[in-house]
Amino acid sequence: MADLLALVEARLRTGLGEPDARAAVTFLGTDRIEVLRFTDGDVVRYATLGMSGQPMTDPTAALADPVKGPRAELVLSVRAGLADTDKVLRPLAVLAASPQVEGLVVAPGASLDVGEPLWPGAPFTSVLVAEPGGLVEDLDLDAPMDPVRFLPLLPMTPNEAAWKRVHGAAALQERWLNGGTDLRDPLRTSVSLA
Repeated sequence: MADLLALVEARLRTGLGEPDARAAVTFLGTDRIEVLRFTDGDVVRYATLGMSGQPMTDPTAALADPVKGPRAELVLSVRAGLADTDKVLRPLAVLAASPQVEGLVVAPGASLDVGEPLWPGAPFTSVLVAEPGGLVEDLDLDAPMDPVRFLPLLPMTPNEAAWKRVHGAAALQERWLNGGTDLRDPLRTSVSLA
């Protein structure tokens, strides 16, 4: 796993540059999850490292395959200096550990909720998992292992999360696009859902 995570970190550095901070969190019964911070001008990106060490398995499967299955890391981008977003490290690590702890398969279109603000004063307790491939390219691994995908996270207000449950991820993303929503604004309000 250490070799795999070294490759994952190298891919993150290729896509995002050198991290300027990192923190590690370990939950009982799970592998260590690190969160790396990358600063690019007025944008701060937080990326998990460790979630991809084990493949995600369908919770209904009788046996977990130790090699095959989807692998991912999470990437959150926010505008710097508007809120104390560095406090997102623990909630991000919780989300990254959820496949091991809860048997979740994290995939584009999914909602993930931490049940508390992502950082102090944040209007968000959950995120929408977006399509990979924008910031960091997938990392292909030797067969039979699936590639590591770097999944962007888009913070959702409680109203947006409720609306998404009814109308779907694509409809919410269309609302954001039509509303000119700055999804990197750590203090933004909910998009108009009427």
